[in-house]
Amino acid sequence: MVAMTDTKKESIFRAVSGMYTDVASCPNRTFHFPTGRPACLFVGYPAAQLDAIPPTAVESFAGVGYPFAVGAIREGDRVLDIGSGSGTDVLIASLLVGPRGRVFGLDMTPAMLNKARSNAAKMGVQRVEFLEGNAEQIPLPDDSVDVVTSNGVLNLVPDKPAAFAEIFRVLRPGGRIQIADIVLGKPIKETSRENPQLWAECIVGAVLEDQYLALFRAAGFSDVHAVSHVDYFSKSVEADTREVAASYGAQTVVLKGAKAQA
Repeated sequence: MVAMTDTKKESIFRAVSGMYTDVASCPNRTFHFPTGRPACLFVGYPAAQLDAIPPTAVESFAGVGYPFAVGAIREGDRVLDIGSGSGTDVLIASLLVGPRGRVFGLDMTPAMLNKARSNAAKMGVQRVEFLEGNAEQIPLPDDSVDVVTSNGVLNLVPDKPAAFAEIFRVLRPGGRIQIADIVLGKPIKETSRENPQLWAECIVGAVLEDQYLALFRAAGFSDVHAVSHVDYFSKSVEADTREVAASYGAQTVVLKGAKAQA
């Protein structure tokens, strides 16, 4: 991948934040990617799990898979959700960790953070905290969480090696990852990556699946492998999006991995 300037990174972050501000503020709007409860059910969320959290969290869901299928979260865990959006996965994780656990949600979009905090208050859950920031600079100490989860976000991050290194840093030895993200079957032309708005479309920031898994291994993770796949873009309402996604073999991968014990 080509080197990226800080200015280009900021342009990408602004485009992504703008897109997800719309998802937070206008949940009934139709987007080129699946959103809301129908998207949750399509990618694998059990209805009972969705019924246990506020509908206003689910309505702005913009994830691409069901990372909880990995089963990485245990009672009493400290969990970080990268790109926590309106709080769907944070609130589900809060039920899994129980009263002895804690869940952090990290997001860079103020509209999503505000909505997530409101949803946590509606649910009356005290063991969650939402932080503003992005995956390239996680505002948590070293070795501070047991699990990192993320859903459809890391493909949007310009510097993936930096983000994966940050995930490794904040995980405790023996910590686990459960990730759902978009990967490709064919490479994207580098010229397409020059358009910040296209990064917000969830395809041009993605990389080949083998490369994606290799980046996690290069960051130090072990036992990194795919658990399942979803033809996510097949549910797009836009024919152009379905066609572009199919041409690049874009799909969701759900993966697991671990940080070795010290």
